[in-house]
Amino acid sequence: MRDAIHLRLRLRDHAISSPPLHPTFPPYTLPIMPLYRRSLCQLGRECSRRSLIQSRFVVARKPLLPFRLCQHRHISCSGTKLNSQSPDEILSAFANLDHSRVKRAGFPEAVFGQGKTPSQIHLILDSMANNVNEMIDAASESDDIVVNSASTAIIATRIDKSVYDEVLEIGPLKNGIMQYHETAKILSVRANALNDANGNERTDLQFSTTQKSVVVACAGTTDLPVAEEAALTLSLSGIQVTRVYDCGVAGLHRILTALPKLRDPSVGCVLVCAGMDGALPSVVGGLVDVPVVAIPTSVGYGVSLGGISALLTMLNSCSPGVGVVNVDNGFGGAVWAMKCIR
Repeated sequence: MRDAIHLRLRLRDHAISSPPLHPTFPPYTLPIMPLYRRSLCQLGRECSRRSLIQSRFVVARKPLLPFRLCQHRHISCSGTKLNSQSPDEILSAFANLDHSRVKRAGFPEAVFGQGKTPSQIHLILDSMANNVNEMIDAASESDDIVVNSASTAIIATRIDKSVYDEVLEIGPLKNGIMQYHETAKILSVRANALNDANGNERTDLQFSTTQKSVVVACAGTTDLPVAEEAALTLSLSGIQVTRVYDCGVAGLHRILTALPKLRDPSVGCVLVCAGMDGALPSVVGGLVDVPVVAIPTSVGYGVSLGGISALLTMLNSCSPGVGVVNVDNGFGGAVWAMKCIR
């Protein structure tokens, strides 16, 4: 208490002996104002949620610069030049995109949206679309324009609707058109080079696609988000997909009714999504002669343990030819299926 009293006396004496700090303040008046932490807002970066940091009551010797909202709705100092860096420079600060992955692994890099900020997602997707545009422009120099369908897939997974809305608020992409798929929580982009000047699909492009199709089955309606993540990843890559939904083992007649679709000669792989006991992939594995990709989902009560119970069941499947991916990994299962049918 004694130290506090001495501090107040020193501040009072300092104020009396100091000239006015600002024309709007009368002489010998010490303005008390919160202390703000300056932080720059750069194009495409999320600004780390630049909130005003107040340090109780701090004596300001100089008037602070006025603050305003930048284009990302975050606090920025008005005296600072915004967006002084190029998008590529900003992107390189948090991402090192692997544009050549499609040539090595057969499928392009995708964006795992969970944990990324809207501005980061916006910049990454725009860079991916620009890469596809450059690839198509390079192919256009030849007479026969043949494009790998998978190489044009631009996908961001685990995108909540609220995050998509924030991405949309930043503005449209320069190099592509965004489309949101709410059930699958996927944000896809169609590169501008895939359309003509009128916005219609180009007719001079030829796509190299596989002749085999994939069946995506799920045990219950609750498994739809994972199943749709897999199905959309496949269809956006130019692969024909047949959906067989709500065919769990609690009603075996439903999967038996779907046998004509599962055994169609054009089918090269079957993806099966299931939670709870996770028994459906074993049943399907005993009915078809193509690889079965099992995708456990985090659906179930109590000791389902967020999909671990279904995962263990699928790993212990007695049906040969059943492979298992991680819990809720519809994207990973889809990429595995694509490699199976090649």
